[in-house]
Amino acid sequence: MNGPSAAAGARVPGTAAEPGRPEVQRAVRSLVELADDASVPRNVRRGALSAKEELSKPAVALDVRIASAVYVLDDLANDPNLPTHGRTAIWSIISSLESLQ
Repeated sequence: MNGPSAAAGARVPGTAAEPGRPEVQRAVRSLVELADDASVPRNVRRGALSAKEELSKPAVALDVRIASAVYVLDDLANDPNLPTHGRTAIWSIISSLESLQ
C-alpha cells in the first residue's frame, strides 16, 4: 500500500530537480548561444528558443521534454539556409540530449 505512493512521491522531487541537471543546463546554454548567433537565420534562432523553452518546463517529464526539443531541433537541422556551423551545433545538441534518454 505504501509502495506505489512512496514511489510516486519519490519521482516528483526528481522531476522538479531535473531541469537543473548539468547535461540539460549545458544543452540550454548551447541553445541560447545558437539563438544569439546573428549568422544563423531568424527562424532557426526562434526554433532554438522554442527548444530551450521545451527543455525548461519543470512540470513535464524529462523524456517528454527531450523528445519535444529534439523534434524541434531535427526540423531546424533540415533547413537548407542553415550554415554548416549551425547545423553542426544542432546535431551536437541533439546528440547530447538523446544520450540522456
